[in-house]
Amino acid sequence: MPRNPLLRAWAVLIGLSLGSTALSLWLWPPGLTAIAGASILTLAWLKARVILAQYLGLAQAPFWRRGFEIALALFCLVLLGLYLAPGLG
Repeated sequence: MPRNPLLRAWAVLIGLSLGSTALSLWLWPPGLTAIAGASILTLAWLKARVILAQYLGLAQAPFWRRGFEIALALFCLVLLGLYLAPGLG
């Protein structure tokens, strides 16, 4: 793993992108598509956290990083709810 934090973040982003691509290309059974969507959204949330912390420099500002991560988590939960809502009715 590279020692430069930006290169390390880039490698993590590549890995998370490959994971989300693999999940999206997998042939999921009809009953498990909600799990697939939630997994892909979770990987997108992790990628956003890496971008906020490393590329935007919020790793040096823990208070602001925590605030952005809470807002991002709430936004992702809303997106997950909107994704799962049609299956509930």
